[in-house]
Amino acid sequence: MRNAESVTFGGSDLDRMAHRRAAPELSAPGPGERAETCVIWRGKALCRGGAEGGPLSLLRLPMEHPMLKADPTPPAFLGKLEDTLIFAKDLSAWQPVEPVDEAQIGAFADRSTQHHPLAPEDSGFFELRSMMTRLAPRDAELAVTARALFVWHRNHRFCARCGQASDVADAGWKRLCPACGTQHFPRTDPVVIMLITRGDRVLVGRSPGWPDRMYSLLAGFVEPGETVEAAVRREVFEESAIRVGEVTYLASQPWPYPSSLMIGCHGEALTDEITVDPNELEDAIWLTRQDLLEVFAGTHPAVAGARPGAIAHFLLERWLADDLD
Repeated sequence: MRNAESVTFGGSDLDRMAHRRAAPELSAPGPGERAETCVIWRGKALCRGGAEGGPLSLLRLPMEHPMLKADPTPPAFLGKLEDTLIFAKDLSAWQPVEPVDEAQIGAFADRSTQHHPLAPEDSGFFELRSMMTRLAPRDAELAVTARALFVWHRNHRFCARCGQASDVADAGWKRLCPACGTQHFPRTDPVVIMLITRGDRVLVGRSPGWPDRMYSLLAGFVEPGETVEAAVRREVFEESAIRVGEVTYLASQPWPYPSSLMIGCHGEALTDEITVDPNELEDAIWLTRQDLLEVFAGTHPAVAGARPGAIAHFLLERWLADDLD
């Protein structure tokens, strides 16, 4: 698919430099190098800007910044950009002075911003899903990588083999069990997300708890022993009773909520009649191209589309423009 990597979080020019992760001298930049650190708090990225809906930039602090020195947790190494080593620090142990609406943190649409007293005045912690289209591709890749890495560490503090507490190793890219020696590495769960079409119609659905009127593409986890194509056909049939024939790959998107890789596929429907599984979906419908034009224009009377920046929005936009090749 042309322009597949233009999807949000689709990547930039980050050199991840895996060969340096275990190097003891990593924290000391070499000749001609400098080091900077981006900061994550409870999955939210420290950014600056964004006034009146404008662009945001991921804030990268010098390693000696007081905000970083106040927390003894070692940073994770993300990679190198030009002459700069990029690290990430998880400051989730910090407690804001101002009240925090716990129901907002990590919610589907968290628009709250938290301000650290040692951070620059024009900065704050922003939820990535609400702000992802306002970040440059380089900043988006760094932020999503850091978030995914820290969520994995938070959820995998104990060895899955013997149950002992494990230690962080390789600059944040491994956990090592001191009891049995088992090595654990960050995981990514494959998820298929499907652009299912039949003629000039596309299949969309909504899950319980989504914002009013919001519909998106159907999606589901790939199961052990299953191909991507088989997962597309199974998930669509389970959720809507629609049979799918030919399946082709389109694009992918890292999605750290909590640890998924969204695998965008196009499937050709063989049947029309929808029967929704209420355990999976609240509703599913066919939309014509004219319907989708109205959805994107914000004038459809009953349907609001997938959030901008999500791969579902990207694929629907490409289909509407007849640009899936």
